Formats: sequence, C-alpha cells, structure tokens
Amino acid sequence: MEETQNPKSEVQNPKTAVIGVGSLGQHHARNYAELAKEGIGEFVGVCDVSEENARNIAEKNGCDYFTDWRELLDKVDAISIVTPTETHCGIACAFLEKGVNVLVEKPIAMTLAEADKMIAAAERSGAKLMVGHLERFNPAMVALRPHVNNPLYFEIHRVSPFPNRSLDVDVVLDVMIHDLDAIQWLVESEVSEIRAVGIPVISDKVDAANARIEFANGAVANITASRIGTEKIRKTRFYQTNSYVVLDYGTKFASLTSLAPNALHPLLGISSNRLEIADIEPLRAEISAFLDCVINDKTPPITADDGRRALKLALGVLEKIEAHRSRLNV
Repeated sequence: MEETQNPKSEVQNPKTAVIGVGSLGQHHARNYAELAKEGIGEFVGVCDVSEENARNIAEKNGCDYFTDWRELLDKVDAISIVTPTETHCGIACAFLEKGVNVLVEKPIAMTLAEADKMIAAAERSGAKLMVGHLERFNPAMVALRPHVNNPLYFEIHRVSPFPNRSLDVDVVLDVMIHDLDAIQWLVESEVSEIRAVGIPVISDKVDAANARIEFANGAVANITASRIGTEKIRKTRFYQTNSYVVLDYGTKFASLTSLAPNALHPLLGISSNRLEIADIEPLRAEISAFLDCVINDKTPPITADDGRRALKLALGVLEKIEAHRSRLNV
C-alpha cells in the first residue's frame, strides 16, 4: 500500500505572536523572530500585561507590541501562550475557537476540566493545540529516545535554586511535571499507584517534593523535585533490560551502559556508550516542530492529550502530598 502524506495546510507562511514575554516568553519571541528571518512564518508581535516589558521585547525582535491579547485574535495564525497557568484556558480557547493554532506552555491548564475545554475547542475548529513539554526536545533525550526499551526503574532528581520569577504554581506543576511527562512517554503503561510527600519551605506552596510512581506493567519511578537547592540538577537514571541509562538534561549528556550478550564474564563484557547529540536549542526545536505542524497539517509531537495526561498525574501527586501534609500539620 502506498504511503500517503498529509496535505499541506492552507497556511504556508503563518503569522505568529507570543502572549506573555517574561523570563521564558521572551525566548519564545526571540526564536519566532529568528525563524521569521529565515523565511519560516511572519512574526507579528508580542503581548504582555506590562507595556514596558512588551515594548522592550518588541524592539529587540522588530515586531509590534500589545498589552491586550484580544487585539491579536484576528491578526495571527499561530501563537505561543507563556502566561500564568491560571490564564491558559481562557486565552487558548479564545484563539482556538477562531481557528488559531496554539502552543501552550506546560502545564496545559490548572484543572482537567480546563484541559478538556481546551481540547474540545481545538477539535471544534480543527486548530492545532500543542503543549510545551520542553524536555522532550532536549538533544540528550532526542538522542536517547530510540534506544529506550522497556524501562523498569527510574531515579530522577530535578533541583534548582529558588527562581527569580513569578510562582503561580507549586514545585510539582512547575518543575516535577517535566519528569512526570517524560516517564509516561517512555514507559507507555498506565499509572497504577502514586505515593508522594512534599512541603512548603520558602513560599506558601510546596517547594520540595518526592513521588513514587508505579505503573501497571511493574515499572517504578522515584522522582525528587526541589526549587530551593544550592545547585542546578536535572538528571535521570534508569534501568531497562540489559542496560543502564544516564540522562543529564542540563549538560545534554546521555549514555547507555550494557553487557555484551556473548561475554565470557560480566566484567569483561560491560561497555558504556556516550550518545552523539545534535546540539540544537530545545525551545527552537519545539517551536520549529509546532510551525511544521501548522504548515504541513501534522499532528503535534506533544498533543493536548499528552499535556492532559501529565497534568492528571501531577494532580494525583499533589493529592497525595496534601494528605501527607495534613498529618504533618504544615
């Protein structure tokens, strides 16, 4: 049977914009502007509640600026939403209903009901809805993914100093959700049990947490996430049949240590292979993939259902944390 290709979209040179140009959104803007200079899309403008911030980022990227996102509804074909999580649903649905394609930063929304509303809006209009789980585009993960085969046990640490930015969510939705998405993507099995603890330390939300996730196929993941560390750690280690994997998102390092099947003795057959990576900026890869979906009418590599699944697991972790905090009285 002859393979069929998706037809190209009617939008071959999408007009793009970024809503929310704070610490992360400004980098969305930079990448859209750079891609536009290369002939991929037309970067219309940026929007931010701070007029000064919007103006500054617009000047850096040679585009218009806005302080009300509604002004962009009839001006664009595709947008990034990089605003506080509580605003994702309202903004995304307004654009999706108009048929505008949306890349929304993680987490997709505050609640599953909001995520469902966004998914329904996208389905009604046919617009693309992609979720920005950035670590899937990390060069180390890109190099590693083809070698993943039945992961059995994960040890994951994601630690960073207290961030100098607005914190609208706790450490689970802010930081741990990266790894909650990744393990579900790699394991490809339903979650069967969640155990978790977490405490507020500096803010009034959970700042440090640990979760144990068990899957129906027997795989287990232990995840520690903290935003009050003295150093930045983004490391994942996991074991799978016949190999041990190390993944460091921060240094873009991935390696597999394995035993040669015909080795006369285990110590003689162990070999470690550092994977070669293509060192592209993860955010540029993510936005390029999003625009490729828009132009060539493809399914996003990280769908809204993927985003909802990660959110569901994160909320499950938070539920367990709250139950434990009530016992700690903190």
